[in-house]
Parts: sequence; structure tokens; C-alpha cells
Amino acid sequence: MKIVTGSSNTDLAEKIAKQLGLELTPLETFIFPDGERRIRVLDNVLEDDCIVVQPTSPNVDTNYIELFLIVDALKRNGARDITVIMPYMGYQRQDHQFRDGECVSLEVMIKAVESLGADKIITFDMHSIRIPDLFHIPIKHLSAIPIFAQTIRKNGWENDDTILISPDMGGINRIKLLSEALDNMPYANVVKNRDLATGKVVAADVDCESSTWKKKSFEGKRLILVDDMISSGHTIDEAGKLLKKLDAGDMYTFVTHAIFSSEAPQILQNSAMENIYVTDSVFVPKVKQFAKLKVVSIAKKVGEEIKS
Repeated sequence: MKIVTGSSNTDLAEKIAKQLGLELTPLETFIFPDGERRIRVLDNVLEDDCIVVQPTSPNVDTNYIELFLIVDALKRNGARDITVIMPYMGYQRQDHQFRDGECVSLEVMIKAVESLGADKIITFDMHSIRIPDLFHIPIKHLSAIPIFAQTIRKNGWENDDTILISPDMGGINRIKLLSEALDNMPYANVVKNRDLATGKVVAADVDCESSTWKKKSFEGKRLILVDDMISSGHTIDEAGKLLKKLDAGDMYTFVTHAIFSSEAPQILQNSAMENIYVTDSVFVPKVKQFAKLKVVSIAKKVGEEIKS
């Protein structure tokens, strides 16, 4: 078995390789003056099962092109089976046609990686449960929920003073799964309203009717917000402001994918959250790290999946 990585998250690739007892197979990458890439696999991969670690996180287009070239290089040089570990899948928010005349960007990326010869995909916490249906090759959709549950237990946050919060209705299934993993910890979800004049979305209320926390009181309670990704940080910030008005106690956020915009670190650092927990599905450069940020790794779970 050989494991190779593109440039999007070499830290995660090294951790996964360590879990598997492997060394990373070296690649030679040359970038031409116009930005074109040339990829060469330096080891013999003939009849080998190969693993490619390449989250297609920002810069999304560059990382997809690099992934395509790596898969093609492995296939052309005789790799028997190619598993792509793409913990974060770029373009997943464009999984269907929202308006007439639009392309379906995610389907374009899927067709490309399939046609180049990938045999299996391993990914984490996709934005929609419908996405696996778009693939024609096996896909394993893993979740960071068990890792989050383990971290919450390790911090001793399992008592009656803790409530799980989804920052919007779209994440209610995710919050239910974490609740079940934590012995049915109570949960509620934030209701967001859109200002029709400005288009701004604000956290307006907390829905306790369709939740398991019916008391409507959050006074002094420890709240744990859970989501699949953070981009700008505004959703978490708005939810924190609302919950503080309801006299909540300490608040923490657990999010799988840290797709941080340039403004996100400052917004999150200044938010009402005590800490922001993310996984290493996406590499967070030093320029986007901040004091409240804590990173937990998915490498062990990926290693277990490959071994199985």
C-alpha cells in the first residue's frame, strides 16, 4: 500500500500515514510560470493499492486540479486501486441547480475524479445527505460526531447543566446524532430570520418546541453549538449574542470543517464562545489561527476506516 498527498493538508496526510505505519510516497511537483502544475510519482506503484490525501479546501480550484493530476499519475503508472481521502469536499454547497441556467459544480468535480480512475472516496460531514447519491463509485461518508462526543466527555461536560445547540434548523439531524452519542443530552436549535431589506440573516429566537429542551430557560447553562463548517463566523457569532441575552453560561462551538474566510478569526475570537473546536479536515494556516481555536484530529478515524 502507498500513500501520497497533495499540498492542501500535508499535516493530516502525515498523521494518517503514521496511523497506517507507512511513509508518504514522494511526489515531484513543478509549477510553471503561468501556474500550470506537473505531477510525477517518484515511487513504483505498479499493482499497489494507493491512497491519496487531498481535502479540496481553499484554494478549492487549485486543490481539485492537483487531485486530478495525482490520480491520473497513479493510474497511468499502474496503481491497482485508488482511494481518495477528501475530508472536505469543495463545491458541495453547489450540489443541485438552484436557478435556471446554472451548472451543478459538484457533479462536474465528481465526474472528473471518477473518470480519471479513482475507485473509492472517503469524506467527512458533507453539507447535504443527498451528495453520496451523486457518486457512481463507493463513497464512505464519515462523521466527526464521535470525535466531538469523546472530547465533550473528556472535558466532563456530560452533566445536566449542558445543552446542545444547532445554530440553524439545517443542522438538527447533526445535533440529534451528537445527542444520542452523549446519552440523549438535551438539545435545541436557533431560529434565524432574514431582513428582506438588507438580506442580512440574524439569530432571532430559540425553538424549543421541536427540541428536547422544553424549558425555554438557558440561564447559567453550558451550551455547545455544533455545525458542519465555519466560513465567515457570522452564524456562530449571531447565535452567541442571542444566547447570551438569554443568560446562557459558558458556550463552546464544535465544527468539522474550518473554512475560514479572512475575517473569520477575528469574528470568532471576539465572539461569546469560550473555545472553537474544529477538526484538521482542513489545514488552518498560522495567519488564521487564534487564541480560542482548538484542533482535534480525524487521522485515527480515517486510519481505522482504511484498515477495516
